[in-house]
Amino acid sequence: MGVLQRIIETAQAAPKRIVLCEAQDPRVLQAAVRAQQERIARIVMVGNPAQSVAIASQHGLDISNIIFTDPATSEARERYAQQLYRLREKKGMTLQQAQLAVTQPLCFANLMLHMGDADGSVAGAVHTTADVVRTALQIVGAKASAGSIVSSFFLMIFEHEHHPTKGGMIFSDCGLVIDPDAQQLARIALDSAKSASALLGEAPRIAMLSFSTLGSAQHVNVTKVQQATQLVRQARPDLLIDGEVQLDAAIIPDIASRKLSDSQVHGRANVLIFPDLNAGNIGYKLAERLGGAVAIGPLLQGLNKPANDLSRGCNADDVYNVIAVTCVQAQQLQAQATSGELTSVPAGQ
Repeated sequence: MGVLQRIIETAQAAPKRIVLCEAQDPRVLQAAVRAQQERIARIVMVGNPAQSVAIASQHGLDISNIIFTDPATSEARERYAQQLYRLREKKGMTLQQAQLAVTQPLCFANLMLHMGDADGSVAGAVHTTADVVRTALQIVGAKASAGSIVSSFFLMIFEHEHHPTKGGMIFSDCGLVIDPDAQQLARIALDSAKSASALLGEAPRIAMLSFSTLGSAQHVNVTKVQQATQLVRQARPDLLIDGEVQLDAAIIPDIASRKLSDSQVHGRANVLIFPDLNAGNIGYKLAERLGGAVAIGPLLQGLNKPANDLSRGCNADDVYNVIAVTCVQAQQLQAQATSGELTSVPAGQ
């Protein structure tokens, strides 16, 4: 079974409430209808239902089974405004500003998630990544683990005939943290390992990427990756990790055997940690555009609850796939809460 099909079936086993705030976008409407029909999620659309009905009609979509919440008329509007005011009061927000802000679908959707009226959020088909991430940070909040950082990853699917190794990989960070220091890079790797465990159906095998392999070059950028690798090993001795390592040694066993005599990953990495956003963004787009991989994301990690981003160039399939991933993340969060593993910091920071 392919990685994506496994994710979809996992979502279908326990559908979660996923809120979508771009209710006037036909790609989002099409994905919402499909997700609802295939029972991967219980969809809630935030926006003006009359406008969405008109757009759906133009595109031949039946949205009669989709639940809509209009911020302008919702009974929850004042309750959400009061909560937003409490979250942002120390940052200078007035109650009147909060009451105006909750009329915006992106803000309203994140408040639904924060208040427990939804299990996950997906946005970004219309909104910029900066808007999506900022709103999530202000309302949903970041996890409280030591050195916590909100970062992003792409779930990359390699399933074409020309791909030498079939399956999924995690690429991080490809969309958010521009130039992480060693501590931040280590946290990105640790969070990406958790994402891999949740989504790939196999144990994470991490490669901390560089233009150097085990000291073959000396530079401050190499030192950063070396330090980050050691921090990951100290935090999680159980993880399989190679670093610093060049890409070919990370993913090709023959090259790994020549360059890395004591490798833990043996050229079979499924989590690639890029040293900065330049490398990560270029790397995932090369794999997608020239390599023919399916790129799902950017997906966010390090938040209290799953609030995921989309590329504004996405299509309906991309939105559907992110809905499925968000549902699985929500399932994982529920399982962690049940086991007592969760800690968090207040939103609004």
